[in-house]
Amino acid sequence: MNFEQELLMKTEEVEEIIERFLPKEEGFQKTIFSALNYSVKAGGKRLRPLLVLETFRLFDGHGKVIEPFVAAVEFIHTSSLIHDDLPCMDNDTLRRGKETTWHKYGEDMGVLAGDALMMYAMETAAQAFSYNANPKNVGAAMHVLARKTGIYGMIGGQTVDVEETGKALDPEKLRFVYELKTCALLEASMMCGALLADASHEDVLNIETIARKVGMAFQIRDDILDVTSTTEELGKNAHSDEKNNQTTHVTLYGLEEAEKKVQELTEEAADLMQSLTGENRFLKELILSLIRRNK
Repeated sequence: MNFEQELLMKTEEVEEIIERFLPKEEGFQKTIFSALNYSVKAGGKRLRPLLVLETFRLFDGHGKVIEPFVAAVEFIHTSSLIHDDLPCMDNDTLRRGKETTWHKYGEDMGVLAGDALMMYAMETAAQAFSYNANPKNVGAAMHVLARKTGIYGMIGGQTVDVEETGKALDPEKLRFVYELKTCALLEASMMCGALLADASHEDVLNIETIARKVGMAFQIRDDILDVTSTTEELGKNAHSDEKNNQTTHVTLYGLEEAEKKVQELTEEAADLMQSLTGENRFLKELILSLIRRNK
């Protein structure tokens, strides 16, 4: 089986897991359930849930305890996209080739859907305590997930990003935004997989570093694609960074240097992967394919 076939098979696997944890669209508040499900089902690469599952397997994790975290990480990521698209943020009307949540359901429901999905993610992750697993590992994974999502992670990075919109960022502040806004949830994804597989403390720390390098490369690649791709290719509005006067790695250093930085980070992450006690060929190929993507 080649990588593309394996990726399709494994993506279908995480799609099925995510689907099982989605709420039923019933009751007086069914509009919010509909908005949640619409947002999650809009598609995407499912990168983060794949990283959760494959890092779990990297360290010989077994059982279904990982499944609530597979779904929870995607819920958190989707929540952040719902909020990113709002008129008060990026004011985008297209996401993953479809109408954005706020544009379809209204701005008020867009806000509520993003909030609800964030909370539902933690509720979903907590279901792991009911599985036959070490509660200490589940608790540690929940702590990582919450911290990397919140004010010391993704939301903290988004805060600085919003405050500095339209301003010229210096390299140090841009790196801070990237590490928190983009890298933190990738770190959480891989660290949760490692923790729930009972990986060693050293391996968990190495996984965090690998995920940070992958996240930086992923974000810089995103910057490059925003300049070089079309809206049809991206499935979202192209040139949105320019429209919002956003400082990016490309605007600071140019396309050529951005490409070099992606390559440098990729090689560093690949070298660190060799130091881990586990082995997962597919995970390595997945990381490389995402960094080298063209959409």
